[in-house]
Amino acid sequence: MADKRALVIGGGGVAGIAWANGIVAGLAENGVDVRNADVLVGTSAGANVAAQVSSGLTPEELFARQIDPALQSKELVPEGNSVEGLWAEILDIQAATEGNPAEARRRLCALARTVHSVPVAARRAVIESRLPAHEWPRQALLVTVVNAETGEPQVFDRDSGIALVDAVTASSAVPLVWPCHLIDGVHYTDGGVRTSVNADLAVGYERVLIIAPLPDEELEQQISTLTEKGARVEVISPDEASFTAFGANPLDTVSRVPSADAGRDQGKSVADRIAALWN
Repeated sequence: MADKRALVIGGGGVAGIAWANGIVAGLAENGVDVRNADVLVGTSAGANVAAQVSSGLTPEELFARQIDPALQSKELVPEGNSVEGLWAEILDIQAATEGNPAEARRRLCALARTVHSVPVAARRAVIESRLPAHEWPRQALLVTVVNAETGEPQVFDRDSGIALVDAVTASSAVPLVWPCHLIDGVHYTDGGVRTSVNADLAVGYERVLIIAPLPDEELEQQISTLTEKGARVEVISPDEASFTAFGANPLDTVSRVPSADAGRDQGKSVADRIAALWN
C-alpha cells in the first residue's frame, strides 16, 4: 500500500461538520485538495463529512451547504441539557470502569438503548438531508459504529450491504441524545463511543491527515500506532477562534456558520504544513 493517503475525520456535532467542511475548503483554496484520499475514515460528525467529501461536490459547494440557509441540512436540535447530561454520564461510567474500556462501552450502550428522544425516521431524514449523495462512493470509505447490544466497535463500508445513509445515521447516534439506529434487527450507536477519531483504522497508509474537531484522549496512542507502522501523520484540531465558534453546544445549529467560517480561515492558515504531507 505504498504512499497511500488516508483522511480521518472525527466527531464534533453540527459545529464539527461545519468546521471540517471549512477546513477542507480552506485547504483547497491554498492548493491542498484532500478529497483525493485513498481512504476516508469517518466517525460520527466525521462520517457525515467523509461522505460529503467523497460525494463529488467541490470544496466550495460543500462549504456553501454549511453557510447558505437554502442549502443547509434540516437539523433537529436536542432539547434541554442533553449534551451536559451525556458528559456527566460518560465521566461517571469512566470512573466506575477505570481500565476497562469494553465494560465502559457496554454500560454507555445500555443507557443509549433507553433513549427515544425523536422518531428514528426523523433522525434518519436529517442525515439524508446532510449527504449530497446517498450511494457509497467509489473510493474507500470506512464508517465507524458501535453495536449497542454488545458494546463492540464495528466498521461499515460499501461491501457491508448497509445503505450509506443508514451507516452514517448509526455512526451519528450520539448516546443519550439521539436514539440508536436499527439495522437488520441490531441497534447501533455512535462510533465515537469507542473513540472520537478512531485514527488507528488508517494503519497501513503512509500519509495520514487527521481532522479532529473534539479532544480524544486515545488519539496520541493512535498516532503512535500509525507512526510505528511508518506513517507520516498530521493533525488539525480547532484553534482558539474555531473553539470559540463551536460555542457551548456543538449540536446547536447556531454554531454552524461561525464554525464553517473559522474552519476555512484555519484551513488556509495550516495549508503549507498540510501540503508538505499531502501534495
